[in-house]
Amino acid sequence: MALSDLLYPDNPKRRQELIHLHQELLNCMSANFRATNELVGVLNEHLGCTITHIRMRESSTVKENCDIIIQAMSEIQHQVQKIDSDMKEKLEPVLYQKLYDIKEPELEKIAIAQKVFSIVLGEATSTAGMVAIKLLSSSLITLTVSKLISLLMQIGASVLGGISITILGLGIEMILHAILGAVERNQLLGAVRSYEKHLAEFKAASEKYQRAIREVMSLVREQAQ
Repeated sequence: MALSDLLYPDNPKRRQELIHLHQELLNCMSANFRATNELVGVLNEHLGCTITHIRMRESSTVKENCDIIIQAMSEIQHQVQKIDSDMKEKLEPVLYQKLYDIKEPELEKIAIAQKVFSIVLGEATSTAGMVAIKLLSSSLITLTVSKLISLLMQIGASVLGGISITILGLGIEMILHAILGAVERNQLLGAVRSYEKHLAEFKAASEKYQRAIREVMSLVREQAQ
């Protein structure tokens, strides 16, 4: 047992708490990687996008993995904005306004979007129109992705950012190494509080993001049947 653990017996417990929170964060990030790749697959297959799939890098830090997701999400935002621009450019103003009118039937909106994609891509299925409308009319891009990007940037810039995502490596010990006594105790308490704050917000935003993508995927599967 380390000298600091003899002086402050709650430190081993704090270490384990920190490791548990770290694992929760990694699980949440991993789920976001999977959800993002599912959305990327739909955009590439049905809307003519060429967004690169992403993967979690176990040898990298939390910040580096946050940056990977942020880049993919930013590209998704860019592509959806481009879709909106295509709609606005190729539709009469009245038809374009219908896409955002909550009173308009969704099937009519899908038909309008499909018409535009038939022009842009040369050919388009009803699935393309449905996906476009879902992305344009929902809060997935305008609110959910923007919120998640903001939280990922905060996590990357926090004390968590420099920690390796490999839980069995030296990631946790790096922030504890050579810190003794009260300094270690304060460092641990600060790190735990930082994790708890960021993780609570991140999990809530991630759940909204993943739920929105599941809705898109469910609609795509229904169209394929």
